[in-house]
Amino acid sequence: MILVRSLAYVALFYLWTAMVAILCTPVLLGPTRWTLTMFHLWGRGVTGLLAICGIKVEVRGRHHIPTGAAIVAPKHQCMLDVFAQFTWLPASAFVMKQELAWIPWFGWYARKAGAIVIDRDGGATTMRQVIREGTALFKEGRQVVIFPEGTRTTPGAAPDYKPGIAALYRELNVPVCPVATNSGVHWPAHGFIRHPGTIVFEYLEPIPPGLKRAEFMRLLQERIETKSTELMKL
Repeated sequence: MILVRSLAYVALFYLWTAMVAILCTPVLLGPTRWTLTMFHLWGRGVTGLLAICGIKVEVRGRHHIPTGAAIVAPKHQCMLDVFAQFTWLPASAFVMKQELAWIPWFGWYARKAGAIVIDRDGGATTMRQVIREGTALFKEGRQVVIFPEGTRTTPGAAPDYKPGIAALYRELNVPVCPVATNSGVHWPAHGFIRHPGTIVFEYLEPIPPGLKRAEFMRLLQERIETKSTELMKL
């Protein structure tokens, strides 16, 4: 039954995605807020369809969801972590690898929405780009989303937080909102099987600007990993 439900979800996911992408193409000619609205609509569909697999998606800590300029740092266990931020953040813009920007429609929409498209091997050049484009986005009250581990991790795996987010925190001087999740328990990083249960995304207390690098990294990892571990026991 899990196999049948998972296959049905995958089929409907691609059908919904294709329908929204194609029918909403004209929004690319309009203001950015049209594209953000489209992403909200698409994300709600993606999460809502998970009911087919017996999965409920719950959002906690809504009072911590930033409404203005902030860095959002989610735990990353599967692709749903991306869709979730489109769904609940009011004006998200992702730091994303350039390979994703080549995907038809998705890449077009992401660029229109203000995504910071980077070369992950670009070193200091990439960091300067993110700081420059992030600063411009913050002037518009946007939320810049960056996964602090850089890639998806298996639930329970040892954390590997990259130093890039600390540099952004120092240079951009805005709060950082950590986000914990247990998404990978129900939506594995690889394969198409979706396991029944409750996926929780919990927005945690923001970390204010101005902390020393070591203290910031300690707080960020401690908050995300402690809460994510708790959620994975649900």
